[in-house]
Amino acid sequence: MKSVPDKNILLFRSCLVSVEYPGVEASTKFVFDKLGVDYAISEKQTCCTGLGYYSDVFNQLDTSAIGARNFSVAKDLNRPNLVMMCATCYAINKKSVKLLNKNDELREEINTLFDENGLSHLKYEKDDLKPTENIFHVVDILYSKRDKIKENIKYDLSDYKIATHHGCHYCKVHYEDTIGGVRDPNIIDDIVEACGCKSIGWYDHKRATCGTGFRQRYSNPELSFNATADKMNAVYDEDVDILVHLCPNCHIQFDRYQHLISKREGKEYKAIHLNVAQFVALAMGGDFDKVIGVKAHTVPIDSIIKELKEVDK
Repeated sequence: MKSVPDKNILLFRSCLVSVEYPGVEASTKFVFDKLGVDYAISEKQTCCTGLGYYSDVFNQLDTSAIGARNFSVAKDLNRPNLVMMCATCYAINKKSVKLLNKNDELREEINTLFDENGLSHLKYEKDDLKPTENIFHVVDILYSKRDKIKENIKYDLSDYKIATHHGCHYCKVHYEDTIGGVRDPNIIDDIVEACGCKSIGWYDHKRATCGTGFRQRYSNPELSFNATADKMNAVYDEDVDILVHLCPNCHIQFDRYQHLISKREGKEYKAIHLNVAQFVALAMGGDFDKVIGVKAHTVPIDSIIKELKEVDK
C-alpha cells in the first residue's frame, strides 16, 4: 500500500460538496477529528475547475494554472498534502501535478503567465509536489485508519444491506494510484467492514458509471439516465438499503434523480445514499443534522435508518 499521510493536510474544499451536500464536509471533519488527522482548510483555495474542464469550458492550460495556484496555497501553509472530498478534484489535481512535473513547456508557459500578471509568488517548480505522495482522496485516509475507525464505532449498522459505488474519477483515471483494485474495487467495502458491517461485495454493474458524464446529464439525458438506471436496477435487484460512494457528482445523480428514474422504470427504489465519510461519521455517532446533514438529501435518510442501536462494548 502506498504511504498515506495523516498530518500537514490541506483538506481541499469541493464546490459540489459545499453546494449540494455540506454534510460530507462536516462528516469528514468529524471523522478526521476523531481519528487524530491533522488538517486545515484555506479560504484562499479555489475551485479545481473540474465541472468546466470535463464540459470543455476550461482547457488544460487554464486548469493546470489554477492547480498550480492552489498548490502554492498549500505550500505556503506548509501543508503540501492535499486531500480531496471529491473524486473529480482528486483526478484533476493529480493530473495537474503530473503534467506540471513532466511537461516543461506547459510549466514554463504557466510560470510566464504568473510573471506577466504580478503573480511570481505562485510559480510552480518541477517536483514541488508529487502525485503519489501529496495528492489523495479522503477515502485513502479512511482506509489507512481502518484499525482506528474500529475503535471509535458507536452505532451498529450491520442490519442494513450495503453496496458500494467507487466512482470513475477515483478508479478509472489514475489506475496505478488506486487503492483496493480497479477491476473489482473494494476500498469502500473495506472501510464499511471497519465500521462493523459487511457490504454485499461484487454485484452486477458495480464498476459502472453513475451516468452523470458531466454535460451528458443535460445534453444527453436519455443516455445519462439509462446508465443510472442500470446501476439503480442492479442495486434494486440486490435489495440494497444503503449505497455508499465517494463522489458528490455520483451522489447527486443517485439521490436527486432516484425518484425520477424510479418512476421511469416503474420500480420503487428504496436505497438511501451516503458518502463514505457520512457513513463512517454516522457509525461513529455523528449528529444527523449537524454532522451528516440529512436535510440536504432528496431521498430521506430516515426512510431506511429509523433508529440507531449502540454497539455492544
